[in-house]
Amino acid sequence: MTNPIQFWLKDREGLYLRLPVNPSEFTVTSPYGVSKVNVASLGEVTIPGERGLKTVSFESFFPRDYNPAYCEYSDFMNARSWVLQLETWRDTRKSIRLLITGTNVSIPVLIESFEIQPERAGHVGDIFYSLTAVEYREPSVRKVEKKANVVKAAGASRPTQDKKAPKSHTVKKGDTLWAIAKRTYGNGADFKKIYEANKATIGKNPNVIKPGQKLVLP
Repeated sequence: MTNPIQFWLKDREGLYLRLPVNPSEFTVTSPYGVSKVNVASLGEVTIPGERGLKTVSFESFFPRDYNPAYCEYSDFMNARSWVLQLETWRDTRKSIRLLITGTNVSIPVLIESFEIQPERAGHVGDIFYSLTAVEYREPSVRKVEKKANVVKAAGASRPTQDKKAPKSHTVKKGDTLWAIAKRTYGNGADFKKIYEANKATIGKNPNVIKPGQKLVLP
């Protein structure tokens, strides 16, 4: 009968390894950040924070030979290869995924500690070890956009666009309103616009303009 509890380790390169001997027990801690604040008149108040990183710890051994009494399968790596692989993951600080089937443990971790214990009597060639792994979270950086504070002075208003100054024309000898309108607007009949805008300067007769008079061309 297949054991529902299996310990698997998988790295990002696709190496997928199963522990040959299950630990007799394992410990998972999942702390929560808690702040204690002393508030006047209320006494000490506890404020819950976000969940901390999980830590998984267990002990077991890598057998030299297959023994159906405690081995989960037969075609496992030799004990020394297991030690080298775990030390490589630990020393290079590469994250791996720890999966314990039949439980809710399936998390990326970093190996925090991996210690080999002395050979025990009756286990010649077997390597005993203890391992502690800490949950790994990808670092994330949030971009914060700073908004410039714009302080408006009292009474300040939006700058207005410069209005174009009206065109003007200084009357020369031989000029007529018709001729000026023809040159300016392309139509001599528009002389009436010039006359209406300059009636105070020209006088009652639009046909009489004098050299030197400055006319506004609307």
